[in-house]
Formats: sequence, structure tokens, C-alpha cells
Amino acid sequence: MSGLYIHIPFCRHKCCYCSFVSQPCTGSPPAAYLEALLKHIRQYSRLDWLKDREITSIFIGGGTPSLYDGKSLARLISACRYNFTCQPGLEISMESNPNSLSPAQLSLCREAGLNRLSIGVQSFNDRLLMVLGRSHDRNQARLAFSMARAAGFDNINLDLMYNLPGQSLDDWRETLRQVMALAPEHLSIYELSVEPGTPFAELWESRRLNLLAEEEVVEQENMTYTLLEDEGFERYEISNFARPGRQCRHNLNYWRNGSYLGLGAAAVSCLSGLRLRNIENAETYIKMVCQGLTPLAEGEALSIEASFRESVIMGLRMLKGVSLTDLQLRYDLHPLAYYGPILHRLIKRGLIAIDDNYMRLSAEALPVANQILAELV
Repeated sequence: MSGLYIHIPFCRHKCCYCSFVSQPCTGSPPAAYLEALLKHIRQYSRLDWLKDREITSIFIGGGTPSLYDGKSLARLISACRYNFTCQPGLEISMESNPNSLSPAQLSLCREAGLNRLSIGVQSFNDRLLMVLGRSHDRNQARLAFSMARAAGFDNINLDLMYNLPGQSLDDWRETLRQVMALAPEHLSIYELSVEPGTPFAELWESRRLNLLAEEEVVEQENMTYTLLEDEGFERYEISNFARPGRQCRHNLNYWRNGSYLGLGAAAVSCLSGLRLRNIENAETYIKMVCQGLTPLAEGEALSIEASFRESVIMGLRMLKGVSLTDLQLRYDLHPLAYYGPILHRLIKRGLIAIDDNYMRLSAEALPVANQILAELV
């Protein structure tokens, strides 16, 4: 096993675009949930099949984990490191929102071993932040970044979004300019997508949400790639950019379809082809863990072929692509033989390339990656 994922399902409120499993939390996040997490960690650490498995990364996501105070988060981080066998140089990441961070909290987390911070900025335009339903402004985002640097964080990711309603090319350029002035080590940049069940979906269905024209989105993307390349960022995954040596190890394991254990409400585990999903409701999760029950909602054992297809699709999200040697060793299958005419057609159209024993999407294919990957499901 390589990764450990901890899910904190609480936010100040749900943003208009968010489809993740989270719930509003107006006051302090429940201490009972943290206690359940700590108990769940201890329960799993006693299992024989986990004792000799080494963890190379821990990712605390949400929701907004940084709603918890520094002492609580430090307890959580320390419990993970104490109860599991962790690799030296372990990467420990945590997601946060700008207005949920404080100097004392960050210092305690850093002392406990947190060494990578992801801040959900999305935009440095206050008007667009209001459109998204974000609870912070651009000044709070800049302050959060400064506090993280002061606390000793030298590996910071910023989450950003483009194709926002009413976002001009100049708006996006100004956000990127302010990002470059901060000089983060990593950027996750996503095109806004309208997900079912979100407020934006309701607005879209009633024709009250106006997204940008396709050519405007392409302009934003082209400007992004040119600017970030000039600034020394490497695009190593469809939506992720890093300075040399700063790729997110936890996410690389995910895109390589490696094994990881998920703890917390709604967390998913993937263990050598066995996929498990925990109960979504936080209150039910707390009750089950406290009663000594396993809080699983469902499990699925993937067939060899299903796992192979998943490894191909996830691996193609990385710019380097997926290793044909690794696929052969892991599944005894080769994409050319398995996909046959479908893959040959994509290669002939110049959308997929095979070289240096890797299969990857071509540069021309990246803007329509989702459509191409759908053909290989």
C-alpha cells in the first residue's frame, strides 16, 4: 500500500459548483468525528495485512480539513504516523481554505509533520469568488499564503479555476499574474464543470448560467500553458503543474492506479483491485466506528480487465502517459492487442502516441481528453 487518504466532510458552506461529499458546518467541526477517525486509524493499524505495508504519502482532504484547530489536526497527523509504518521522507498533504487558516494552527501542523499545503484559492477576483459562492476574498488568499510561508511550508499548492461565468481573458490573466507573484511550488488548474445536483446545475438547466464560448476557453487555456511554461512549471498531468521535483506524490500514486487506504466518511480505498467505499453520512460513520463496526457502504472486486482499463485511463491523464512494461507485468495485457481497432484508429488520427515504451495522449488530444478516454473505458 502506498497512500493513506483521510476525509474531512465539513465546510463553512457548499460552493455553487461543488459535488464532493461534504456538509455545511457553521460552528466548530464536531470533535466526535475526529475521535471516530482516531479510533478508525487504530482499528485498521491492528489488522495483520496492514502491519507490514509501508505508507509513502498521507493526504487529508475534504471538505475543509482546516476547519479543525491546530491541536486537533496535529493529533490526527501524529496518529497516522504513529499507527502506520511510514516511509522516511513521507509526503503529508492537507487541503485548506484561505479563511480557515491561522499562524498558530499552521505552526502546530508543521511541527506534527505536515509538509505540503493545498490552498483552495480558485480566483484572485472578488467578483468571481462571489459568483462561485466562495467564503473568502483575494486578500485572505494572499494572507493565507504568507502565513503558510512564515510557518515554514516550502511546498504549497494553489487550486485555481477558469471558464467561470463572466470571466474575461484579462480577469484570468490577472489571477495568474498574482499567482506568479506568490511563487507557489504547485498549481492545480481546473476548468469549471457543471456537476449534477449542484446549484450551478439548477442555474444551467433554467438557462440562468452563462459559461464562456468554446473559443474563449481555448484562449484561456493557451495563455495558461504558455505563461506557466515560461515561469518554469512542468505540466505533468492534465490539470496539474509543478516546479521540478514538486509533483504531488499522493496523486501520482492515484493516477498510476496504486493502492491506497481511505478513512473517514465517504472515503474510498483501492487495495490491489478491491475497491471499498465508506458510509457517506458523518453521523452514521461516527456511530458505527464507535460501536466497533466497519463503516463500509459497498465493496467491489475489479476483474483483471476492468483494473487494466482503469490503469490505462488514469495513466493517460499524466503527460508522460502509462508504461506499457508496467501494464504487461501487472496484467499480462498490452493495449494494442486489447483495444485493437479502437486504439489503432486513435493512433492513426494522431490523438494517442506510443514511444519510449509509454502510451500517452498527444498534445492535440489534451483539450478533448475526456472524450478520448471515454472510448477506452
